[in-house]
Amino acid sequence: MDPHLLRTFVTVAETGSFSAAADRLRYTQSAVSQQIATLEADLGTPLLTRRPVTLTASGERLLRHARILLVRLEAARADVTRATAPPGRLALGLTPLAWSAPVAAALARIRAASARLQTRLLVAALDRIVTATATGALDLGLVDGFTAPSDPLRLPEPGDPGALRVTESPAVVAVPAGHPLARRTSVDLADLADAYWIDAPAVAPFGRLPVDGLRAGLHYDGAEVTVLTGLVAAGHGLAVLPAPLLAGSTALAAVPIAVPRLVHRVELLRAPATTAPEDPATHLSALLTG
Repeated sequence: MDPHLLRTFVTVAETGSFSAAADRLRYTQSAVSQQIATLEADLGTPLLTRRPVTLTASGERLLRHARILLVRLEAARADVTRATAPPGRLALGLTPLAWSAPVAAALARIRAASARLQTRLLVAALDRIVTATATGALDLGLVDGFTAPSDPLRLPEPGDPGALRVTESPAVVAVPAGHPLARRTSVDLADLADAYWIDAPAVAPFGRLPVDGLRAGLHYDGAEVTVLTGLVAAGHGLAVLPAPLLAGSTALAAVPIAVPRLVHRVELLRAPATTAPEDPATHLSALLTG
């Protein structure tokens, strides 16, 4: 199967539209239609229905394989590029809440050891960091989320099955300092079904909390942690955040969560290529997980 045809198929499946896929890929709509028809003829089965555009059963099966195949192709390209690139480069990606003082200190040690180290730092949403690390566009990825104590994060495809735990800290409900909940010693999230929450997909994904019935009163599409905490402090809604983030804050109060038991977990993802012992990514990985 031609990778270009697979990429077009995945784009149509993700956008749900031939015209939207054409815009994203910068093709004409007729070119997209022709590529899908060529792929269907090659496999001998319809992959998509038209009007509306939906996946057939065969299309759903192919989509699972296609995404993995495309990631592996990008990983192969990145591996070859890395092998021929000049030494002394480090590409690190992280989700906003994965950044911490220990991470900054570890990165400072790596950079101090090599004055010529070219460092790239990408802060982005979980899906992007996972994909960029899996394809080798990043040497290391630091991702975070909320989970039961000692449970690994549930990562989107193609997540790293060998992800390493970096830190675990208590998860708390962040509320304004003067909020009635600020005086509580603990809270059950299910009891806050009538409260307004802030949905910040790139920072603290509201939809990934293991509680049904909570509702978002405000959607924040940015990735600035200080903006999110400022919105909470101003009374726009509540958010589940790692307890260390609120330490020393006079504008926010941290209310421990009794039910469900949750921790904020940071994990380290590594690019699929094997790195040499003296590689900066290897040193940084050892500092973060040692």
